[in-house]
Amino acid sequence: MNARTSDRLVARGLTQVYGDSPFATRALDGVDLTVEPGESLAIMGPSGSGKTTLLHVLAGILAPTSGSVVWRGEDLAALPDRRRTQLRRTDFGFVFQSGRLLPELPAVENAALPLLLAGVPRAQAVATATAELGRLGLGGFEGRRPGELSGGQAQRVAIARALVGRPGIVFADEPTGALDQATGQDVLTVLTAAAAANGTSLVVVTHDAGVAQHCERTVTMRDGRIDGELLAARAAAATPVPAPPVPAAPAGGAT
Repeated sequence: MNARTSDRLVARGLTQVYGDSPFATRALDGVDLTVEPGESLAIMGPSGSGKTTLLHVLAGILAPTSGSVVWRGEDLAALPDRRRTQLRRTDFGFVFQSGRLLPELPAVENAALPLLLAGVPRAQAVATATAELGRLGLGGFEGRRPGELSGGQAQRVAIARALVGRPGIVFADEPTGALDQATGQDVLTVLTAAAAANGTSLVVVTHDAGVAQHCERTVTMRDGRIDGELLAARAAAATPVPAPPVPAAPAGGAT
């Protein structure tokens, strides 16, 4: 699937101020950023640099104090909450550090949630989610609940949930923060490859340079500003790495 030219996210002059003077905190201080269609971008910085706030503003979770975020011809900052919520359901996908799966639902229903919430018939949503799980190496795990999956498997379910509706862009907030290094590398390989295969843009917030290396471009933040940018050594048009197979879980469920 080829990314559409309109799937460019353009942020200009973003500020985010919490509190009132003289005790106001300026979390974003005039940020300009463009996410090109289909590219993978890492946002790095130490704790308190503003990177998570920037992700929340780019995704329409927060309205900025000033500035604009334009997606498919609409300025997210100027939209009412209801419209921003709709866009997060249809145009954007999310992967969080802890996965945030619903513990009472099996993997396939967790993955199908965005489609079900969008009104897709249950049979169609489950079939689409089953195919997405299979593509990510989780065929045969559809009926397992989160407590029966390893951390890496649970994050793959979260990735399937983020991609199942074919969003234009996926936002990932420290997606490997709760995983060991080897599992985290595996999850990042799966996430970047799956997003590239869909033509989906990917924005990853991280403090880990090893995570950022999976993305084509990295910007660094400090004190609410972007203070650096670099390109990955690999070519932007490199062929996506296929998702590796998931080893069978031990008897009695994975830990």
